[in-house]
Amino acid sequence: MTGAPPVSVVVPTRDRPELLRRAVGAAVAQAHPGPVEVVVVYDRSEPDRSLVELSRPGRRVRVIRNERTPGLAGARNSGALAAEGELIAFCDDDDEWLPGKLDAQVAALAAAPEAEFVSCGIRVSYDGRMVDRVLAKDRVTLADLLRDRLTELHPSTFLMRASALRDGFGLVDEEIPGSYAEDYEFLLRAARSAPLINLRTPYALVRWHRRSYFAGRWDTISTALQWLLDRYPEFRGQPAGEARVTGQIAFARAASGDRREAVRWASRTIRRNPREPRAYLALAVAGRVVRADAVLRTLHRRGRGI
Repeated sequence: MTGAPPVSVVVPTRDRPELLRRAVGAAVAQAHPGPVEVVVVYDRSEPDRSLVELSRPGRRVRVIRNERTPGLAGARNSGALAAEGELIAFCDDDDEWLPGKLDAQVAALAAAPEAEFVSCGIRVSYDGRMVDRVLAKDRVTLADLLRDRLTELHPSTFLMRASALRDGFGLVDEEIPGSYAEDYEFLLRAARSAPLINLRTPYALVRWHRRSYFAGRWDTISTALQWLLDRYPEFRGQPAGEARVTGQIAFARAASGDRREAVRWASRTIRRNPREPRAYLALAVAGRVVRADAVLRTLHRRGRGI
């Protein structure tokens, strides 16, 4: 890697023009001595070519369309394949990099030539509240990720070597139902290749929205998580990690109104790990003791998810 490697920032987007401009502006404003290009990928929406006006010397903004599978995974891959940088970063269109992110991550990769991937902490913004989520680890292994999703490792924090993304652990999987958990599957695959570097500083502002919770999505969540369990048999060797995922499936089935399947998946979860709280939350939702959206609101106020 060169001393000041060129960096490409891939920003997939759909119908969030104001937040998108803030995301692009924060990436352009990053302190990094090398060139930075921001590749905005429009997915199933009309591109705003005026974004190129945010370019400045050493900072280029490009606008392209998602020419691959419709959805987040295809959009990320369209951007990654179009990117020209030696390093490639992801940023969601409703998130915003904080000052110092790029410099710190590039330095971390330069100091670890065997590494391919670096992440960092996040600052979660939800309903007027801010919560910092920082992972107390410098390296993350596949076993770590099987045990816990480690939501601090958010896509808007990912910085990778372009060679690893294209010819190593590979692009984002476009076969995952609804692109749900594509970021988690991507992390698992990257960690299979080499441990991930993590910086213990929140360098990305991550916005969670109430509008993200819509009942029709629960079926997709359930299907995608079952796909993930089938794809990664390593979960069988991590009872607590497997129970976490089956507990999420149980909750999704309960939230969608499928009480029978919710109970079945909750029972499976308890057999694997009786202390997994998602199983009991799922049973509470299935029994109409509490509403799923109320559970999510409470968790998100604390910067956490189901």
